[in-house]
Amino acid sequence: MNSLRTSLRALRYRNYRLFFIGQGISLTGTWMQRMAMGWLVYRLTDSAFLLGVVGFTNMIPTFILMPIAGVLIDRWNRHRILVVTQTLAMVQAFVLTGLVLTGLIEVWHIIALGLLLGVVTAFDGPARQSFVVQMVDQREDLGNAIALNSSAFNIARLIGPSVAGALLALTGEWLCFLLNAVSFLAVIVALLMMKVPRPTASGPSKDVLRSLKEGIAYTYANAPIRTVLVTLAIVSLTGMQYGTLMPVFARDILHGGPQAFGLLMTSTGCGALVGALYLASRRGTITLGRQIPLAIGLFGTSLVMFSFSRHLWLSLVLVLATGFGQIVHTASSNTVVQTMVDEDKRGRVMSLYMMAFMGTAPFGNLLAGWLASAVGAPSTLLVSGGASLLAALYFAWRLPSLRRAARSVYAGIDTAQ
Repeated sequence: MNSLRTSLRALRYRNYRLFFIGQGISLTGTWMQRMAMGWLVYRLTDSAFLLGVVGFTNMIPTFILMPIAGVLIDRWNRHRILVVTQTLAMVQAFVLTGLVLTGLIEVWHIIALGLLLGVVTAFDGPARQSFVVQMVDQREDLGNAIALNSSAFNIARLIGPSVAGALLALTGEWLCFLLNAVSFLAVIVALLMMKVPRPTASGPSKDVLRSLKEGIAYTYANAPIRTVLVTLAIVSLTGMQYGTLMPVFARDILHGGPQAFGLLMTSTGCGALVGALYLASRRGTITLGRQIPLAIGLFGTSLVMFSFSRHLWLSLVLVLATGFGQIVHTASSNTVVQTMVDEDKRGRVMSLYMMAFMGTAPFGNLLAGWLASAVGAPSTLLVSGGASLLAALYFAWRLPSLRRAARSVYAGIDTAQ
């Protein structure tokens, strides 16, 4: 019972509890749309390269706009930003539903709507990450809140693809998009029900460019944060594209259909959920540094083995391990950064975190799509897994000096290791 209470301790805060429930419902719809989108693009084009192009256009605005968004998030009301971004994302999903339902959908529509969603995400991502600290009163519970966020994300990844796989076979993509649009109402209502104090963000005393330079300089000078972000960027650029290529594996490599696609995505979500729950049960943060290279190593090794698999049951086991390694890496990195950053620079640093995590992904998607069309999807993931293993070795090599630099910051935060 004490273990369960420890794992769920961030839920005792009303605002966080509302956010957790609303976000969990909304993320389920998001995963349904993400899966349906990949299947729709591949159904319309039969092109692995265009899967990569669509992934690139969906995420390139985050790379361009996130640094500026971070500056503005440090000045604006993060709560209001989230209400606006979630509303715009809902509108995007309704438009997509209408185009598919009427049979008017074309690839250029998907690209244009993806660009719009990318602009929204550039503000939503760092605002969401920065807002967590305003919902959790005690700093020692911040890591638990981040882990629970990851749990909600991966419970949604567990449920969403399973439901989407069935709906794709029965009704097509439009219902997945519609349910995603409706699901945004849950998080919007939750945000509006919150009692949020006036924001403590700094006023616009400096111009945007100067504030941006200040945030970059602060991040670069902090060796642990800098190394975490560099490693995250490498893995995101080279390794995270396995989801983009999953329709290729489901249909052409494993000779399945939407159900096989759903099973693969669901298995990945199961592994990630286990990883998130494992992190939620922890109290300490110092030892997270040791887990990062181990998690990346597991992620890379699983990708390499998955690239050789031609059996669905074996592939399901391997993507389970991939999901576990991925979430332990990203959530641990998030916690390390969030517990070390100064509050007045949180929006800017978290925008750089999201840029490393999501901003490099469009280039990785484009590269993966091109490479898959040239040498095949299995060889592409073999390269991706190898690059992730090199990133794990880099972080492990840097770890002793990073622990010395971080020890003074964490002093007084951890009570149990």
